[in-house]
Amino acid sequence: MLTTAAGPSELESAYAYCRRVNARHGKTFYLATALLPPPVRPHVHALYGFARYADDLVDRPEPGTSATDRLAALGAELARGLAGGAAPSPVVRAVSATARRYAVPSRLFTDFLASMTADLTVTGYPDFAALRGYMWGSASVIGLQLLPVLGVVGDRAAAERSAAELGIAFQLTNFLRDVGEDHRRGRVYLPRDTLDRHGVTEPMLAAARTAPELKAALAEEIERARGFYRSARPGIALLAPDARDCVRTAATLYAEILDEIERAGYEVLARRAAVGRRRRLTVGLAGYRHARRARRAPSTTG
Repeated sequence: MLTTAAGPSELESAYAYCRRVNARHGKTFYLATALLPPPVRPHVHALYGFARYADDLVDRPEPGTSATDRLAALGAELARGLAGGAAPSPVVRAVSATARRYAVPSRLFTDFLASMTADLTVTGYPDFAALRGYMWGSASVIGLQLLPVLGVVGDRAAAERSAAELGIAFQLTNFLRDVGEDHRRGRVYLPRDTLDRHGVTEPMLAAARTAPELKAALAEEIERARGFYRSARPGIALLAPDARDCVRTAATLYAEILDEIERAGYEVLARRAAVGRRRRLTVGLAGYRHARRARRAPSTTG
């Protein structure tokens, strides 16, 4: 059993809190986690809950507080939690216990918080190389945090590359879906050179309707995102068998957000593309049935 500053009931409560956060804010990912074995799910919810909590400190600051100070305090509390000390916040209590149990490297959390801190001052990225540097901390490290929890049965280095690239695919999908919302917060996550190549101006990003120039830029970036999905998918087979359906389902549904953006005529400035509930349930049910069959089958690797 874990050695933690919190008693078992406090820890269980912290995991339950993270599960509720995931259910409320990450509907697609939460659906996919239902395909995992029950003992694994709380740890995945904990990693999601911590990432969501930090992101909210940046995007939804409390009046009269400094987001910089709150992120710094979160980092300090996490460091104490990872060392086995007290963690008043339920998300830190849960993620610390998970990280200690699965030996998740602390640098992955440090790099994540560095990218969250960058969001407080960085408003755009000149090219994809610069954006990818940001996404290492905002997305790739989350895939790497999940690997020890989900389990790896194939080549570890290849699994890490795929996890990092799938994190980028998810993050690019979020950026494309949320162009309007992010711009209203003062940030642009489309590479500046892509926008310049298609003649996208600042007024076009602030408009209510998507200009043809911006549609062309979005189409280019959608193809970039699809490339990351393609390169990451083979890595799913390197995960523990009982984790594959979860990740495959999440990847399928997230990739379909790109299809929805195209079907909506690239109108991302005033609306948020989403995969419909019926489609989410169809894909989730298929994954659930496959996961059930896989668990009943004789144990294999690969």
